[in-house]
Amino acid sequence: MKKYNFQSFENDANHVRLYTLKNGLQVYLAQNFDSPRIQTFIPVKTGSNNDPSDNTGLAHYLEHMMFKGTSKIGTLNWEKESVLLQKISDLYEKHKASSSIEEKKEIYHQIDQLSQEASQYALANEYDKLLSTIGASGTNAHTWLDETVYKNNIPSNEIENWLKIESERFSELVLRLFHTELETVYEEFNRAQDNDSRLVHYAMLKALFPNHPNGQQTTLGSAEHLRNPSMEAIHKYFSTYYVPNNMAIVMVGDLDFEKTIALVDQYFGNLQYKELPKKTEIEEAPLKSKTTLEVFSPSSPRLHIAWRTDSYGTKASWLAEISSQILSNNGEVGLLDININQSQKALRAMAYHSPFKKYGYLSMAIIPKEDQSLEEAEALLLEEIEKLKRGDFPDWLISAVIKNFEIARTKSWETSEGLAFSIYETFIKERSWQQELEELSILEQITKEEVVAFAKEFFADNYVAIYKRQGENQNLIRVENPGITPVKLNKSDVSDFFKEISHNLVTPIQPVFVDYQAEVKEQYLSGKKLSFVQNKINNLAQLSFIFNLGTDHNKEIPLALNYLEYLGTDQYSAEDLRAQFYQLGVEYVSNINHERLMIQLSGLEENMPKALSLLHHWFSNAIAEEDLYQETVNTILQTRSYAKNDKSRIALALNTYAKLEAESRFRDVLSKEHLLGLKGKDVIKIINTLFQYPYQIYFYGQHLDKFTPTLEQFITPESFPIPEPKKYIIPQTTGKIYFVHYDMVQAEIFNISKVSNVDLSLLGTANVFNEYFGSGLSSIVFQEIRESRSLAYSAYANYTYANELNKANYFSNYIGTQADKLTQAVEAMKQLMTKLPKEEGQFANAKENVLKQMATNRIPRRKLFTQYLAIQRYGIAHDLRKDIYHEVENLTWEDLEKFFNQEVIPAQFNTAILGNRNLLKDFPNAEELSLEEIFGY
Repeated sequence: MKKYNFQSFENDANHVRLYTLKNGLQVYLAQNFDSPRIQTFIPVKTGSNNDPSDNTGLAHYLEHMMFKGTSKIGTLNWEKESVLLQKISDLYEKHKASSSIEEKKEIYHQIDQLSQEASQYALANEYDKLLSTIGASGTNAHTWLDETVYKNNIPSNEIENWLKIESERFSELVLRLFHTELETVYEEFNRAQDNDSRLVHYAMLKALFPNHPNGQQTTLGSAEHLRNPSMEAIHKYFSTYYVPNNMAIVMVGDLDFEKTIALVDQYFGNLQYKELPKKTEIEEAPLKSKTTLEVFSPSSPRLHIAWRTDSYGTKASWLAEISSQILSNNGEVGLLDININQSQKALRAMAYHSPFKKYGYLSMAIIPKEDQSLEEAEALLLEEIEKLKRGDFPDWLISAVIKNFEIARTKSWETSEGLAFSIYETFIKERSWQQELEELSILEQITKEEVVAFAKEFFADNYVAIYKRQGENQNLIRVENPGITPVKLNKSDVSDFFKEISHNLVTPIQPVFVDYQAEVKEQYLSGKKLSFVQNKINNLAQLSFIFNLGTDHNKEIPLALNYLEYLGTDQYSAEDLRAQFYQLGVEYVSNINHERLMIQLSGLEENMPKALSLLHHWFSNAIAEEDLYQETVNTILQTRSYAKNDKSRIALALNTYAKLEAESRFRDVLSKEHLLGLKGKDVIKIINTLFQYPYQIYFYGQHLDKFTPTLEQFITPESFPIPEPKKYIIPQTTGKIYFVHYDMVQAEIFNISKVSNVDLSLLGTANVFNEYFGSGLSSIVFQEIRESRSLAYSAYANYTYANELNKANYFSNYIGTQADKLTQAVEAMKQLMTKLPKEEGQFANAKENVLKQMATNRIPRRKLFTQYLAIQRYGIAHDLRKDIYHEVENLTWEDLEKFFNQEVIPAQFNTAILGNRNLLKDFPNAEELSLEEIFGY
């Protein structure tokens, strides 16, 4: 076997290797044997910053088209199809050049007609079907300023098939089904208009970078350019930037170095090196004054201020990163955390740093209270900046920030995906892996004096302030339905390339199922059940106290946990407690649902005893402060008001109402009167006595024996039984339609039906059904709604199993589309619910994909215990995946059809519609609900 030279890196515990092929392609390989799978990324060092100024959005649209195949993938007759595609391309150039609206419409009509003819040779989604055939998951891509990244997670025995598919994919660009995908991209553009985070972000970048593409070209592009695309320009962009010396292949997982690099060279080594165009860097002049902009949307007011920073990897960029962490961090011990959030001077304040390949920005954001103006909120942020300039922060904070950086990196790099992500980011930003490895040691050398000096110079009155005010967005672009004729999809035919991959059999990987009794060690400690899973990877640990006590038992527990965050003890203030945890490198979190509470510590195992002692002291000795309780209630009530103006939370509340209607847990919240009627001293008793309720303990770490003496001394006798939970009746869905008004470009419709109770013998059938029918790029729903008819950017259907026996399952479907397409999309979805389309090849692929993913997936050791808890709710203690695997092995088309006929066809859906009130004319039976009705307050 040919020997390949590679670069290795000093002090690299992950032993990353970098190979460079003769054509300039960089190949990063690293091993992780936790599962027989490989995380792959193919990053291309180009993004929207390289879009031609008259074709913005091109890089992103090209990313979409990279899923359409080549002259070998996705075609039945390339010779005939290519002629038609060229004619379509010529018409688009004519369309772009025309200034006549009528002429453009006529040309588009010709494009639509030719596209119908061309579609008879196209095999929609064949690329996705190929990836499904080899058992890939996570098939996707994204485009950003300087990057376009293609993603797949593959079984380790399918390396060669994957490389063969991808080398063909990157060898040429074919723009088939162009006009239907263009409409999909426009739907994505519409979704972005309804996302006011993007609204603020775009305005901020435009002001920060008045000349550089960072701010002048959005990734999705302008509406005008999307309306007038050029296929010729996209081909030119592909041939310019999608060249091996501008790309990398990143593979982390169960791989052999020598065999893998030989295969990469075999399949990608023939791509031709090509000189990249010389690029004139655009230099921004320093911002010399404050820039103020206003944007409007229906959500609650908030403020973002931002300063332009230096490029990623520079000393100034590191200083900006540390400065942002001093302002706010995950330990919530930054200046904003303590002086604004902890003091409840606003609903929420935060800071973050986003470094780019060229420049970057440091931003601060704040959500004011109802009685505050945005200008007053801005003054609060600037006050904390002045403290940073004075060095008015603890001396230990910088070293604690660095320690927590290291912990986050350790946790991320224990997974193939986390390590591969960091590797491709260094490639995109033109940093070496050695530089990435050494960054922490460089950060450790930064002193407080350097940070203060940086802050004094950096934080001047040269920032951008975006006032996001509540009101109507006058700049929304409402687009007419272009009236695309649905294309006919060749679902049963496959290309010769597909047949070749399908016949290229590999040695199967056998599934490995967990013996929970062997992996989860159980014992009793002072009468408490203690479960232990050993961490064999690193020095991080997790300690969990698990109570079968939730909001159904006592709705005041979340209130008490919230209130606790602001309280100290007789020895420590609340700020001191946060500081102690952060310096230890241990994070405290609490999670509660309707039936279970989990108190958790996670971080450095060596410091877990100290963290446990601190936690026990805090919970046992927290002291109530009545003024803080009243302020906490005020914050809760204002946060509720904020939620009623947030689109995503409104959608959640509406969808939950459609599922559970009025008498639900979601709406059953503590009333304002109840909250105000309580006393802080009564609320904190819940915390002080919490560990006197029954609970079990879980420890994930290296050395349980060293930890049990510490743990045992904090176990106290049980004093209280778990109270009886409140019972909720889960209603049947009966065909009701609920509507909530929100002024938006798109409309969203969610249908949900309560179906049969859990049947463990049908879990595998449900998995294959979701894969075949409703989820993923090659599913029936996606192909019919999006690929064939261009009726929605997002459309799916999903059968969801209840998480315990004797509970009901639900079947749901969703459509997100522009308002004037909604009725068409709804009708198309209804048609799909009446009869299961039979595509035998697609069924075989779906079944095979589920089997391959199950055979190659392994439960991470960190998650073994939570999976063990989950299966116990089904009344079993063995690995349920074994039963599912054997069920899928024996599954027939008749079984799937029977499942559809019994579960889907009889389904009675309740419907939730979110959109502009103009939609009501199309849904005369809809009941319009108020925000108070769906939220319960």
